[in-house]
Amino acid sequence: MSKAKVGQFIAQVGGRSWDGVGRLCAIFSLLLVLVAAGCQRMVPLDTKPLDSAGMTYSAIKQLQALNITAVELNEIAKARTAGLSDDKCIEMVQLYHERQLPFNAGDTVAGLLRARLSGETIVELARLNQLGVNAGELQLIRLAGFSDAVVLEVARQEAAGKPVLSGASLSTMKNAGMHESMLLELLRRGVPDSEVATIIAAHRRGARDVDVLRKYPAT
Repeated sequence: MSKAKVGQFIAQVGGRSWDGVGRLCAIFSLLLVLVAAGCQRMVPLDTKPLDSAGMTYSAIKQLQALNITAVELNEIAKARTAGLSDDKCIEMVQLYHERQLPFNAGDTVAGLLRARLSGETIVELARLNQLGVNAGELQLIRLAGFSDAVVLEVARQEAAGKPVLSGASLSTMKNAGMHESMLLELLRRGVPDSEVATIIAAHRRGARDVDVLRKYPAT
């Protein structure tokens, strides 16, 4: 509503036979409308946290074009400070926005980077939508000495709703002398935790990997 129209309306209100309280209420209501309209104006984002995290001007502009919020900006800054590259930060935000979700995984990304997962692996985990409650388990698997390939395969099985060996089971089998290549193949075949004792026993009896895998055909 323009100022001229507001003034005209107030004049009309003043000319009516309302009592003083009624006129004041009407004027106060109009003032509230004007205040609300002013609050709807865009407040520029303070991008200093991104700049401090080492992000380039070009990357910051690309993020602004994605209409990030102040909360998202701080989450992105956490990820960038931890070592996620500019392009990976942008890609992560795009993935979240494609799902109509705000990017809120700054701390999770930072934790995975500290566990020495690569930025590409972390982005793939985001594609699989596995940066939620399962991320802690994935971080522990990496810290236990398993490769990014094992972490990703666990995430893929989880995302598909298939049986998957837990981090504890993978560590137990590794400590029993089983090679990662074998464990990776067991993951791909959807072997559950309930089979771990049987597999370790066969391994200790001298069974070859190919003989063990024969019991768990690929699907």
